Amino acid sequence: MVLSKYNGEWLQERRGGIIGAILNSVARSEQGFRVGRRGRRFPRNFKLRFFHWLVALLLAALFLLYFATFDLKLLSNGNEEENNLSLSQEVHQKISIHDAAVTPPKSKRRKQHFPCEVGLAAAVDNIIEPKNYMNFTEFSPEYVEREKNPLPANSLESRFGGYQTLKEREKSFVARNQTIHCGFVKGPPRFSSTGFELSENDKAYMSTCRVAVSSCIFGSSDFLRRPTSRLISEFSKKNVCFVMFVDEQTLSKLSSEGHIPDERGYVGLWKIVVVRNLPYLDMRKTGKVPKFLSHRLFPSSRYSIWIDSKMRLNTDPMLIIEFFLWRMRAEYAISNHYDRHCVWEEVLQNKRLNKYNHTAIDEQFMFYQSDGLTKFNPSDPNTPLPSYVPEGSFIIRAHTPMSNLFSCLWFNEVDRFTSRDQLSFAYTYLKLRRMNPDRPFHLNMFKDCQRRTLAKLFRHRTVPSPPPP
Repeated sequence: MVLSKYNGEWLQERRGGIIGAILNSVARSEQGFRVGRRGRRFPRNFKLRFFHWLVALLLAALFLLYFATFDLKLLSNGNEEENNLSLSQEVHQKISIHDAAVTPPKSKRRKQHFPCEVGLAAAVDNIIEPKNYMNFTEFSPEYVEREKNPLPANSLESRFGGYQTLKEREKSFVARNQTIHCGFVKGPPRFSSTGFELSENDKAYMSTCRVAVSSCIFGSSDFLRRPTSRLISEFSKKNVCFVMFVDEQTLSKLSSEGHIPDERGYVGLWKIVVVRNLPYLDMRKTGKVPKFLSHRLFPSSRYSIWIDSKMRLNTDPMLIIEFFLWRMRAEYAISNHYDRHCVWEEVLQNKRLNKYNHTAIDEQFMFYQSDGLTKFNPSDPNTPLPSYVPEGSFIIRAHTPMSNLFSCLWFNEVDRFTSRDQLSFAYTYLKLRRMNPDRPFHLNMFKDCQRRTLAKLFRHRTVPSPPPP
């Protein structure tokens, strides 16, 4: 509130806001001047000029504030662009093993991936196995049943994968009549079992299977996801074995959730097969036994399909076999990874997410590089595969000699090194191909979007226990 003179009288005047407060202060100062020095007077347009000056000052302040905010936004956007650099850009640089641990921060935005069309046959009744389909590379591999090599000095127990020497490992890549390590190796006499023990009844059942669909849950790491029964033909329900391998802990957990096997051991289409005495502390590595060694678990089977427990089968297995094996003239089919295609990228990703001990990953990666593993080059017309990194949750196999050999070799790499099978896939395939130039291995690597059409993808219940140090 200030006093203004009107017709010779001092009147009260109210002004609000910042401008009013400033003008009130000026008015008080003006009044004080008039009281102290009555002889001095300000120009009559002083208030108008002061108001214009104040408005200009406020506009300038707003202008500076706007540009300060704009500069901060530019800086923030620049940092986001740096943070969102793709992993593939980094792996094209010349990196050493020690540099592989330094990775850019993960983007919070997840890529979306969708299924795509697969030209399956209309019905199982319309398909027939082609003549001479099994006319692939012929030889007769046999498998080590009992460990003959002396146990290492620091080892007091036998191993499920055996103690394969580096010399034996090198010879095993040659496609010929020979005896190789392929799991299920018994220890010397008087040594305890190496694990993955099945009941005699389950073994007898599995020996009758001609086509097998299998999965596994160990350590209660997942929910039981039954195949969509209405999408499975009556032919497949009668002629295909659907086997779910579980340990006793998982069986108890599933039963508590209402998945109680009937008197024949079935929950829906799944035949529940209980595995006792698991061969590895690492549940992921234990899961590689049914994943890779279906030709050993189902000795009479001609075909098998592996499906990860995080997926629900939505397609008839015979239609899958017809499209991905018979129609493509392939003996092994697996999809490419949905995001990564180079082993260098996969190494960085595994270390960034702490999927396994970094030192163990480095040792495996260095070994593979020293034995000829090179980076994936999509522009090279001679690159034998569309990707060097698979999505291994869905595998379709014909049990041919080359397919069985590749499965044994891949399992042996997982047994020797880390359980991260995506690190060893390309090395195993390329070395097998390199050492058998006159014996082709017909592998069909199909698109990941096709895999998503065959089965519905879910998340795991829990993260499996970490590997031992």
